[in-house]
Amino acid sequence: MTDQLVFVDVCAGAGGLASGLESAGFSPALLLDNKPQACETLLANRPQWNVVCEDLIDFLPEEHPEVLDVDLLSAGLPRVKASAAVGRGDSEPELRLLKAAVYLVHAVQPRALLLENMPALVDSPLYADIRSFIEAELTHLGYDFHWFVLNAADFGVPQERLQGVLVALKKPWGRTFTPPTPTVSEHISAGRALRRSMGARGWPEADAWADQARAVAPTLVGGSDNRGGPDLGPTGTKRAWARMGVNASAFADEVPGPDYVWPRSNDVSEMLKITVDQAAVLQSFPPEWRITGRKTARYRQIGHATPPPVGRALGGALSAALRSPAGAQPKGGTTSSIAGYTSGP
Repeated sequence: MTDQLVFVDVCAGAGGLASGLESAGFSPALLLDNKPQACETLLANRPQWNVVCEDLIDFLPEEHPEVLDVDLLSAGLPRVKASAAVGRGDSEPELRLLKAAVYLVHAVQPRALLLENMPALVDSPLYADIRSFIEAELTHLGYDFHWFVLNAADFGVPQERLQGVLVALKKPWGRTFTPPTPTVSEHISAGRALRRSMGARGWPEADAWADQARAVAPTLVGGSDNRGGPDLGPTGTKRAWARMGVNASAFADEVPGPDYVWPRSNDVSEMLKITVDQAAVLQSFPPEWRITGRKTARYRQIGHATPPPVGRALGGALSAALRSPAGAQPKGGTTSSIAGYTSGP
């Protein structure tokens, strides 16, 4: 085995998961996404990466032999809707992409598979049929699988972001895998994360704003390509932002300057707005990571991304399992787990 583990990342988006895996010692053989803007972002940051701008449904592994027999196939997939989960939406693109990612395992034959999606996919009865489909396919192919939920805030991301994760590994490595454990003992608040950027243009009240924004940021929601401009999420999310003095209905073009007077008002329309660059901070992208495109396109890439620290934690756990001696005995439990608890055949 070489020192560097090799992975293929599909539905790569802005590269949050890929950059996290890279920092954990993985090297990409190929990254796939169907959005030209996402592909542009990937190449803007890593010109040497092999980026293919194509729909996963149309991707033919035999035309890209570099993806065969890699160590890891990863996918940060669009969230599957409940209507598809209960059998009313087999034509919905999110479900089709999830199934395509699972079918891709047949051709690629990676030693490990990593799928990231909504938490409900892990443990909700609504998604039982989808889990059964995935487990049947992976069992047939000789994989052990682990379902669990991570909170990005546990890994230093200043955001309450629950993520449903499936990790599957070929025997015998599957029995050596353990989900990553939290890397921070205290969650980082939105105010702490944004304090420096809020004061970047000399706003004198930046520290005062940061001191009262003591909560972890709500989950960033990238939204749909079929709706209007960007905002920070649904009504409940906007209320949480308002409690920190932020108008979450739109983004500012720049952070407050030295002449900005903080109204300290309960009127949401008078509250300050964060910038798209600050959203990238809340998603824990490295400061040097460029998200390309116009405001709406940039925010959607950020909001849909897997936070890089979560990718790094998952990559570290996968690396430990894949580098373990073949045939190692499990420390306890069996081959699959739900929400972090081991169970299964």
